[in-house]
Amino acid sequence: MLALKKVISNNSTIYRREVMLMGNKFEISVVGNDPIWAGERINSAIAEVNRVEKLLSTFGEDSAVNTINRNAGIKPVKVGAEIFKMVERSLQISELTYGSFDITYYNDDKADQDLDVATATYTTVNYKDVVLDATATTVFLKEKGMRIGFAANSKGYAADRAKYVMQLEGVSHGVINAGGDLLTWGLQPDMEPWTVATADPRQANQPFADLDISNMAIATSTNADHYVNLGDKKSSTAKQANGFAVSQIKSVSIVSPTAEFSDAMATPVMSIGVNAGIYLINQLNQIGCVIIDDHNRIYPSKGINIA
Repeated sequence: MLALKKVISNNSTIYRREVMLMGNKFEISVVGNDPIWAGERINSAIAEVNRVEKLLSTFGEDSAVNTINRNAGIKPVKVGAEIFKMVERSLQISELTYGSFDITYYNDDKADQDLDVATATYTTVNYKDVVLDATATTVFLKEKGMRIGFAANSKGYAADRAKYVMQLEGVSHGVINAGGDLLTWGLQPDMEPWTVATADPRQANQPFADLDISNMAIATSTNADHYVNLGDKKSSTAKQANGFAVSQIKSVSIVSPTAEFSDAMATPVMSIGVNAGIYLINQLNQIGCVIIDDHNRIYPSKGINIA
């Protein structure tokens, strides 16, 4: 059921609907003046998120990800362009973060492996053991027992796809709130830009609540021991890298043009620490971050203005 949240004098309205998707609470907002039209557009977004979840799922023997994993150390697997591109982008982020972000892991089922081989594999498996063939669109995991999974960036990718589908259907202004991570496009009904607080009023008390995020995505990762309520993303999928201890950081928020990239980068930046994290983000175009440490000190990257 649509909830009418805000009415502006130009007859445009923000229609919002909350729904559980991919194990997270999604809130999809559409700016328009027709509740039936808005509801249909939100239905399209929900259908697309469900499609992405099924595509990237490891459930079902016939899933592409399961087929890749089942053939680890055996042979390359031909996949569709969408899966191939997502693996490719994931490997690029791994390279960018020096392996702190990594979709690979080792399956701890040693039933069919020698224990010494399994132990050695566990300590060496990483993103560099994924072989892509762009011409054949195949993915090959070099080590037996090796696996890939998209838990770290699937939610962001699903949000990007839902936005894309709604834009194709004529939604020029909207917000997708995926478990506290925000993706916005266009403007509010009063033609003002989206800020963190206007896109998600529950974040109005955050130090960067007035940050302009129109046509951008912001994702936050929090330290499980020292966290603030910014979507409560506390689980880590990053592999520890050299740098400041994770405990020195309370939260990291990444602003970028896509929810997939923001989602993927938040935890790795936390794992490499304040100085290295800010340095990394400052080298990238159209990317920003806000880091909050254990003492509630705020460290914005260049281009981020905190009032």
